[in-house]
Amino acid sequence: MQTRGKSKEVKRRLRELVPQATMEDFLAIEEIANAGHLRHLPPSIRAWQATTTHARHAHTDYDDLLSDGYDHDSARHFVLDDINAKLLEWGCKEKLGNSEE
Repeated sequence: MQTRGKSKEVKRRLRELVPQATMEDFLAIEEIANAGHLRHLPPSIRAWQATTTHARHAHTDYDDLLSDGYDHDSARHFVLDDINAKLLEWGCKEKLGNSEE
């Protein structure tokens, strides 16, 4: 079970990571970060994973590429620049490289 402290730490990390994200995006990212499958990870990793996951699924053509038959790695390659553009828009100082996420 997740403790309130860990949830607060994830929220703090997200505020630092994506300070310019809209409230809608921030809340969606926070929900992903608090999902059961990420709870075992440290707050900083949960925040990063949730941020890139939300950017990929909500702000790129990733899911359409998968529907068109592209494999996960190929689809991720094609949306890498779009994810990094969204991260930059959100004020994130980090970005994805070709071998990440």
